[in-house]
Amino acid sequence: MPDASGPRQALVTFENVEKTYDGHTLAVRRLNLQVGRGEFLTLLGPSGSGKTTTLNMLAGFERPTGGRILLDGAPVDRRPPYERNIGMVFQNYALFPHMSVAENVAFPLTVRRLKRDEVQARVARALAMVRLEAFGGRRPAQLSGGQQQRVALARALVFEPNLVLMDEPLGALDKKLREHMQIEIKRLHEALGLTVVYVTHDQSEALTMSDRVAVFCDGAVVQQGAPEELYTAPQTAFVAGFIGENNFLEGTLAGDGVRLPGGELMPATPIGALRDGDKVCVAVRPECIRLDPSAPSRLPGRVESRIYLGDHQRVLVRLRGGAVLGVKLEPQADAGKAEVALSWSGADCRAFPAMNAPEAARTMEWGMT
Repeated sequence: MPDASGPRQALVTFENVEKTYDGHTLAVRRLNLQVGRGEFLTLLGPSGSGKTTTLNMLAGFERPTGGRILLDGAPVDRRPPYERNIGMVFQNYALFPHMSVAENVAFPLTVRRLKRDEVQARVARALAMVRLEAFGGRRPAQLSGGQQQRVALARALVFEPNLVLMDEPLGALDKKLREHMQIEIKRLHEALGLTVVYVTHDQSEALTMSDRVAVFCDGAVVQQGAPEELYTAPQTAFVAGFIGENNFLEGTLAGDGVRLPGGELMPATPIGALRDGDKVCVAVRPECIRLDPSAPSRLPGRVESRIYLGDHQRVLVRLRGGAVLGVKLEPQADAGKAEVALSWSGADCRAFPAMNAPEAARTMEWGMT
């Protein structure tokens, strides 16, 4: 397995790839992206952002309008899907209901005309990998959703593909089963040294499983990096709102901080080409806000509600200007009286260029206001 700490040799390369369905609107815009050998890369973004179109072009189900896609250094734009040696796992499993589990897993091998003994040996190994050795004789309808997804995963791995593509594979599962399958997929990725390109709109799934995440918005990658980097150092307000939860406030850049509408000067880290007096959008995560009336920079507010969530509690605080901020505290922490003072460090608060109305609506939809 490649050394995760060092650079990876590129298995997949997108070079200036574009895709349009109507000749006018670009579903994917000038995509330049590499996938390292043995890497788990997640394409993350809301519906219509271009991530599934990108996956379909890599799989061979769609052809790029412009640019080219390289697989192991060779262009594959005109190569049909069955010649790309790529495994696919879909959200709806796509299992054949009239076949047994073993027959479903064997299907990619039978179409490649492998000998019967080789097929049986590979199917047995694949079912063992997903811990379904005893289920080979059952039909898909006799399995749970999680078991069906494991069969689909075994079928994608049985012919030892160069690359495995997964399109929202856990979207139909309930929360506990989805979390369990995340662990299973990550276990197989690490044990087998698989190269995985994974599509999801679930940011927690992306943070949990990925070596690297590429965030899509309006057909383009707006930021890519390790999960920790995207969470702690977003480069746009959209990424700040989409990756995890965030509070957003409007203000004006003033020196080392931001002047809020109520007149308070709060510390913040400017992102991008900003100057004093510029209108900005401020983002600060709930867990970074403290209730500290003695802080030199503090924001007065009134506690409106407390929500107990097991491992933490969410305190909602309404500011004098009407905005409501979420504060994440320990389960037993005491928020004090109704009147509180909020504070945070400049390193934990990021100031982005002010957004126009459509950008603000989209960002607020994913962030926390």
